[in-house]
Amino acid sequence: MVLGGEADESTAQSLSPEDRAVDEALAALYEGTPEGAGTKRAAGLGASAPRVARWLGDIRQYFPSSIVQVMQRDAVDRLGITRLLMEPELLGAVEPDVHLVSTLLTLNEVMPEQTRNTAREVVRKVVLELEARLAERTRAAVTGALDRAARTTRPRHSDIDWDRTIRANLKHYSPELGTIVPDRVIGYARRNSSVQRDIVLAIDQSGSMAESVVYASLFGAVLGSMRALRTSLVVFDTAVVDLTDQLDDPVDVLFGTQLGGGTDINRALAYCEGLVVRPAETILVLVSDLYEGGVREELLRRARSLVESGVQVVALLALSDSGAPSYDAENATALSELGIPAFACTPDLFPDLMAAAIRREDLGVWAAKALPD
Repeated sequence: MVLGGEADESTAQSLSPEDRAVDEALAALYEGTPEGAGTKRAAGLGASAPRVARWLGDIRQYFPSSIVQVMQRDAVDRLGITRLLMEPELLGAVEPDVHLVSTLLTLNEVMPEQTRNTAREVVRKVVLELEARLAERTRAAVTGALDRAARTTRPRHSDIDWDRTIRANLKHYSPELGTIVPDRVIGYARRNSSVQRDIVLAIDQSGSMAESVVYASLFGAVLGSMRALRTSLVVFDTAVVDLTDQLDDPVDVLFGTQLGGGTDINRALAYCEGLVVRPAETILVLVSDLYEGGVREELLRRARSLVESGVQVVALLALSDSGAPSYDAENATALSELGIPAFACTPDLFPDLMAAAIRREDLGVWAAKALPD
């Protein structure tokens, strides 16, 4: 099998029918020259949607879904079948994953209407899978951090959390008095405030940030569902679009993005600055590779102003599982010198990041401990 079907004659061994089918599925993708290399492509998918759909069905039969997803990405990269993803019958055969969603979003503006509904269903399936993996953990981490941030040891009588107070003082039980003599009292300092933090997510929708856009939009929807938070979601390239009113449906948010444009981070921060009404209670998460197409000096001036006003700002160079991102190191260093940590974060660690921000921890220190080198 390692040598493939072409080695039958030289080895005097023959592949079984099933192994030969697997070999043909691999050869269709990996034998020959990727499109654009200047020589004849020997791979056997061609530009036929039915042929690609059959191949997609074959690999789903022969390989686990994680391998299928890798092969699909390779097919897009090597064979240039992106255009065919705009055909509904082909979309129905794919194994949905984050990378496929990213590709579909880049095609959003040119996608035929008859394909759009199928594409939305593919995207919705991925979103539901990601929600099952990440949403509950995000809510738990953020709720725990908000709860801890809201406690006080000098509450008014009506604000005492009796359950936590009793559990915290069990060791101070007095047999003579037959009761607990509390050493400290725990309560809710913000009991009358329904919104404890304002969250602003500013998402760079340039083409290189596609996977980060998917995850950031999902987290925006999750955070937007929490009543203790006031969440705003802004996407930008050279223009700025506020998608906050669509946060109840992350699929709508994703189809409201337009991947592939330029980048004006300064303009985005100017818009976000206008959303800040409680600086000391605001967390601004900038998801961007920091390649600025606008005025860099103005970007840094505006970032400094936000920090000095009391806003907690963090720059995520990527929010994805894809490993070390490409980013503007000079701008990342300049922001760090302003007190704005800049680092890449995986989706699995994002809930802990938000919890640390709510607790007002030093996010640079948090990143150094929590994130791999």
